[in-house]
This record gives sequence, C-alpha cells and structure tokens, in this order.
Amino acid sequence: MRPAQRVALWQTFSPAGDVQSALDQIGLQLRAAAAAGADVLVGPESFLPGYNHDRIAELAQPRGGAWHQALAALTRQAGCGLVLGYAERDGAQVFNSAVAFGPDGSELAHYRKIQLYGPREKAIYAPGDRYATFELNGRRCGLLICYDVEFTAHVAALAARGVEAVLVPTANMMPYTHVAEATVPSMSANNAVAIVYANYCGVEGDLTYAGGSVITGPHGEVLAKAGPGPALLIADLPPRDAARMYNMAADYRPAN
Repeated sequence: MRPAQRVALWQTFSPAGDVQSALDQIGLQLRAAAAAGADVLVGPESFLPGYNHDRIAELAQPRGGAWHQALAALTRQAGCGLVLGYAERDGAQVFNSAVAFGPDGSELAHYRKIQLYGPREKAIYAPGDRYATFELNGRRCGLLICYDVEFTAHVAALAARGVEAVLVPTANMMPYTHVAEATVPSMSANNAVAIVYANYCGVEGDLTYAGGSVITGPHGEVLAKAGPGPALLIADLPPRDAARMYNMAADYRPAN
C-alpha cells in the first residue's frame, strides 16, 4: 500500500490588492508547510490580487508573468509545491484561474474556473472550458475552483480521469457554511476522492468569508478543519480503501 500524501491548507485574510504582502505571506507559509513535510500548500481563490478587489481586471496578469515567476521562485526556495488562485489576463479576457507548481518551481497544471458564481464574477471573468490534472508524488491530482466543486459532474469527471485528490482554492462567503460542512465531504465520499478546500477568513469589502476550510479523505472523512480565523492545516491523505469504495458510475440507472 502506498504511503499517505501530506498536504497543507492555508486559510487567511485577503491581501486586498497588496501583492507584495501576499507574496511575503506565501513564502512564509510555504516554508512552514515544507517544515511539516507537506508535498503541496493549497491557498485561496484569486489570492492575487484578492477575490473581492475592485481592480481585478486592471491588475490581472498573464500566465507566465511576474506573479508566476515570483511564485515559482518561492516554491523552489521552500521545496514545497503550491496551488493558488489568481486573476489571469489573456488578451482582452480575464479568467479566474489556479496554478499548480511543483516543489522545484515548475508549473504542473493551469486551470480556469468553469462555474462562475453570481453576476459579479460573470461580469469580470470569462469561463474556462477544460479540466486540469497532474502528478504529484506518485498521485494524480486535479484542480477545481470554489463553485466548481459543488457540481457532482465536475468532481465525477476528475475521478473518471484517475484523480485521487482534488485541490480547490475557494472564496466561500457567509451564509454558505453548508459547502464545507456537508457538500465537500459528500463529494469526497460519492466519488472516492480526497478534497482540499482552502477558503479565506475575515472581511473584504462587502463580503464576510465563511472560513471553515476543510481537508476530506477519499471516503468523506474530515481529516482537518479550520475555524473562523487564520489557519495552516496539515493532513495526510490516506489511500483509497477498495472495500469502502462505491461503484456509482457503473451502478447508475437513469429514470424517466
């Protein structure tokens, strides 16, 4: 049986446009995660420049730009992988994106949020249209962002591609505490995937974030959970137990 995969989850306040402060914080948390033996650190949605910032479209940067270069250097220096959300500029379009770096600073995957949430996101961002998976320490991982993970079809599609862990930057706000409490564990159990759901805490503009970030195992078990404030969670993702796995994809029978 393969050993558990160790992951770190970072729940924190939004940098609210202060990119240098954000990068300083990321470096500190990467070093802490590496010291704890984590393979990867997962942080919130659109952390660069902040989810509820009023200049997202103006500040958005292209894939491979200065933000990417800075994040790659930080992961390389710490020797720990990173998954983080950012606002991506691609010509005239802006995407709500997430990038995964390996512990050597190489880009492992890049993902654009498919399920944009509410009128504000739809006014700022264009939607993504494809999944992103990658190998990390011998396991296949996949990326989703916030609202994406609430759709069974997306989690099931990643599971069908052999994904064992879904890494999810999020910006879940009050009063939607049910997502971390109930939706994420049920998505794990029904699809036999671990989920790392990394949220903000505190207040940004007119949003109060729900905190409650959670790491669930492949059978819906809660491995670690944050409260309402800043937190660095460390958990080992256990291998899937074949005796406990559902066969829902094969057993499903549609009805009229």
